[in-house]
Amino acid sequence: MAGNTFGALFRVTTWGESHGPALGAVIDGCPAGLDLNEDDIQQALDRRRPSSGVASTSRGEKDQVEILSGVFEGRTTGTPISLLVRNADARSLNYDDLKDIFRPGHGDYAYWKKYGIRDWRGGGRASGRETVARVAAGAVARKLIVAGGIEVIAYTKSIGKIEIDPKSLTQDQNWKDNVLQNVLYCPDPIAAAAMEEKLAVVRKEGDTLGGVVEILIQGCPAGLGEPVFDKMDADLAAALMSIGTVKAVEIGDGCAVAVQKGSQVNDPMDAKGFTKNSAGGILAGITTGQDMVLRAYCKPIPSIALSQQTVDPDGQKHSIKIQGRHDICVIPRIVPVCEAMVCLVLADHWLRQKAVRP
Repeated sequence: MAGNTFGALFRVTTWGESHGPALGAVIDGCPAGLDLNEDDIQQALDRRRPSSGVASTSRGEKDQVEILSGVFEGRTTGTPISLLVRNADARSLNYDDLKDIFRPGHGDYAYWKKYGIRDWRGGGRASGRETVARVAAGAVARKLIVAGGIEVIAYTKSIGKIEIDPKSLTQDQNWKDNVLQNVLYCPDPIAAAAMEEKLAVVRKEGDTLGGVVEILIQGCPAGLGEPVFDKMDADLAAALMSIGTVKAVEIGDGCAVAVQKGSQVNDPMDAKGFTKNSAGGILAGITTGQDMVLRAYCKPIPSIALSQQTVDPDGQKHSIKIQGRHDICVIPRIVPVCEAMVCLVLADHWLRQKAVRP
């Protein structure tokens, strides 16, 4: 199975399944001498774990990370860093009724058509649990880019039709703190309360909701990106689109530019620099030094308690209701995953740029 390695110089290979013994990542290309310990990674993993909020599953994984190699006396050695997270609360029996039928919206059918076999226990490699390895690797990448003055913060922009007030990002100086002060990682407390109420209603209905994650990158220097096929925006979009729940990605003004004029979309410059940022901090695939703004559009979780029609491998019709422990909304748990993927891209391009202009 190809496609499990990401990056050019800062390379990450992830492995493991939802109901296997463990998941993990191997990082190759991390420079030597970077301060790193398990607590650095654990903080990120704790943010991805299920919360006590209405959106989360009841699966109680501790997601305790183990560093198996590549770190000595609290510093990276320049050799491959191997990270391990054991599964401790998998209940495969919950999926016995689903092993011979395809779940609508899941990867069951696609995996079966590609490989002729699939791991039906929670979705195997296609499960959202796979992202635990991404978050672990992303925590290492974050340590590298923070040393370069780059900050990445993701937050919930909307759930269903409930969206944050844009003023919450411009008029509240403490909005970044607000993100960490509610279980939905939402910068707007009023919107967060409305989102929780909506999720409670949807849970009772047996359904799920999608949402939008916005990612802000600050302090990124101008000049990162490798035209023409490894443009910064192309790699960021690919990184976010590789997350199973993400169906669309916007950068800067995104889809809005399709109905605007050039005079509206272009970012003028004066002696002090750019006077606006419709481009989202990237021109011609290269960073401009401005803030970079991305949005990831996430579909509703497909495991719903409502009756759905499906088939088995022989084409026989079945009606199913998905039981077990599932999130009602991929947000907030996808927020740290988006951050991790962005950090991996930035770390890779940070190292690639040093090869161009040390």
